[in-house]
Amino acid sequence: MDLDVAETRRADRAWPLIREALAGSRRDLTAMPLSRAIFVLAVPMVLEMVMESVFAIADIFWVSKLGADAVAAVGLIESLLTVVYAIALGLAMGVGAVVARRMGEQDPDAAARAAVQAVLLGLGLSGALGVAGVLFGPRLLVAMGATPAVVAVGGRCSQVLLGASVMPTLLFLINAAFRGAGDAAISMRTLWLANAINIGLGPLFVFGVGPFPRLGVTGAAVATTIGRGIGVLYLLVALGRGRGRLAVARRHLRPDGETLRTILRVAKNGVVQTLIGFTSWIGLIRILSGFGSVALAGYTIAMRVVMFALLPAVGLGNAAATLVGQNLGARDPARAEAAVWQAARYNLVFLGALGLALIGAAPLVIRFFSAEAGVIAEGSRCLRVVGLGFGFYAYAIVMSQAFNGAGDTWTPTLINLGCFWLGEIPLAALLARGLGLGPTGAYAAITAAFSVAAAVSVALFKRGRWKTVRL
Repeated sequence: MDLDVAETRRADRAWPLIREALAGSRRDLTAMPLSRAIFVLAVPMVLEMVMESVFAIADIFWVSKLGADAVAAVGLIESLLTVVYAIALGLAMGVGAVVARRMGEQDPDAAARAAVQAVLLGLGLSGALGVAGVLFGPRLLVAMGATPAVVAVGGRCSQVLLGASVMPTLLFLINAAFRGAGDAAISMRTLWLANAINIGLGPLFVFGVGPFPRLGVTGAAVATTIGRGIGVLYLLVALGRGRGRLAVARRHLRPDGETLRTILRVAKNGVVQTLIGFTSWIGLIRILSGFGSVALAGYTIAMRVVMFALLPAVGLGNAAATLVGQNLGARDPARAEAAVWQAARYNLVFLGALGLALIGAAPLVIRFFSAEAGVIAEGSRCLRVVGLGFGFYAYAIVMSQAFNGAGDTWTPTLINLGCFWLGEIPLAALLARGLGLGPTGAYAAITAAFSVAAAVSVALFKRGRWKTVRL
């Protein structure tokens, strides 16, 4: 009975905090108790990433019903989109760090100006990339090693997704600005809206249900673009109406050279950092494409499942990044550091347990997406090998986000360069081809690279150079 009473009391205390997190806390994140600050940021950020995870899984679920060539096409197209995502995420690192720092300094006007500059910059860059994608999408698939059957299935899809690259770019940038301001609930609602629309429209466009045309793989791209477009509109309305901590007024809309230069100084390394990570994935795709569509399809499905597992952990990392930026702005680096270690411990518990579960249930998980025996076997093997490193990934994710939140995007860039370009890709080629281990060798290289990245990140974080970065 006493235990029941204690549990009830804990629930009664937790529920107001959960409601505050979901509604969007208006309290000063640099002054409230640290565990509560992490909680009110992490809950919406984790839920945001859970929906992003569901989105990734839903897309591949429907596309997988079209066969291995369709899944392979999606894997190759996503590798092409890495350039767009690298630019968007790099700029997002810049705007998130600057907005968080300005909010910690109690200067919301400067934070709003930073958000506007990032949007203007994102529009220009993504527009140019979109035109290139429409013109050369199918040719880029060929360059990635796609077979004629894969190009036939995915050519139009590549043009749609690359041509509409402005949508994910603005989504990433504005969400990063809101997260940096501490308005994680707005970012959460945006992703839930955009991805719910995508999930609902996906099967309709893929299979041609009712009045909807049957577009196959291209249908998934159309649904994604519509969902993201509506999400961007929601964010722009939220900015203009000042629904949260971040409110853009007419006075903020003019170009601001100094703010733009500050964002670019942080973002340029962020773009390179993300490009290194993403292009290492392209390198792995290129290695695996030599083993046929079945191996590539198994890898693509398994890595979608890994994304499903890791994205909530990225939400915890984002919470740490916001607290680092705001507390450095408030001139409290000790609290910033404490936030990172606490978030990393939470992440270790979550990802460690999830990694063990995926290792044990790998065939069952992959079978949910494909009935082909070869794809199930290959996907299960990938999931088990990559799942061995989940405990290391927990620290790698939080530490990387913490550096970026401080504006020190150079340190994780160097870590990515050493661990992924100079480590993962050569090791994958050696193990898969040189030593004849096949795709399993590439999977082992992924686990090794992330594990080393985690160890190096922790060592460099302890040195504390990130505390001295000025924005």
